[in-house]
Amino acid sequence: MDAFRRQASKLREQAVIKQFSGTGYESSGVVVIDEIEMQRHQQLDKLYKSTRSARDFQKEVIKAAEAFTAIGYKHIETGTKFSEECCRYGTENSENINENILAKAAAIYGDGCKHVEKEQEDLIKLLSQQVLDPLRAMSAGAPLEDARHLAQRYSRMRQEAEALAADISRRQARIREAPIPENVAKLHAAEAKMQELKANMAVLGKEASAALAAVEAQQQRLTLQRLVAMVEGEKTYHLRVAAILNEIEAEMVSEKQRKESAPPVIVPENGSEKTMYYLAEATYPFSASSEKELSLSIGDFVVVRK
Repeated sequence: MDAFRRQASKLREQAVIKQFSGTGYESSGVVVIDEIEMQRHQQLDKLYKSTRSARDFQKEVIKAAEAFTAIGYKHIETGTKFSEECCRYGTENSENINENILAKAAAIYGDGCKHVEKEQEDLIKLLSQQVLDPLRAMSAGAPLEDARHLAQRYSRMRQEAEALAADISRRQARIREAPIPENVAKLHAAEAKMQELKANMAVLGKEASAALAAVEAQQQRLTLQRLVAMVEGEKTYHLRVAAILNEIEAEMVSEKQRKESAPPVIVPENGSEKTMYYLAEATYPFSASSEKELSLSIGDFVVVRK
């Protein structure tokens, strides 16, 4: 009998320690009241872990979006500086830019970089408005904290019921040993308290389950939406940047081919005279009025003697 008392006292002390030291929802496989309560406890345990896991994942998405944003600002800073350098080189060497293919290419690339950085700015704005702001608000929002507090209250109440059940078992053993009125009265008081606790747990358990289930559904829906928005935004960014770079490349290659296909400048020497020839592109159409003239269309190239 003494061993039974010591065990009951130990269980009671453990329950009290868990009650005041626990900060979350305490999992337990002990049937405190009945199977219905046990199912409620298991449901709350599952919901509590699910919402905590979803909140932790939301924080990881937030960290990733913040990192992408920081990288984006650095990309804009570097890209803008390089764009300015390209445009500066193109401007400083613009006197004969049709002949200086490098200056022409630098000017083309510098102008295109401005459009790339604009797309980067749009991506940062999307990450901020459609990913970071909604997830930050939800991960630290009142509905989640309120639901978790309800579950924690239920957990503490259940621990109290577990300790009370151990106390009732101990008092029942004491009555079997010494069925005096004082022991019987204390047992009845403990049993009455257990009934009251059971009723309160039933109400609080339903409330906590409903609150956590609502939060879980919202977490799943909202986090998925934000994740899809991030993927779609990044996809749009890369497609638009690829289109801009394709256009830049096409212009640069076209200029390179034009330069390579142009006939060399001929500098014949006739005594002290030097005659210069260069390649020119027709910007206006011209219809020849005699056999000595040449008809030209826009875009035709001709060798001109200077």
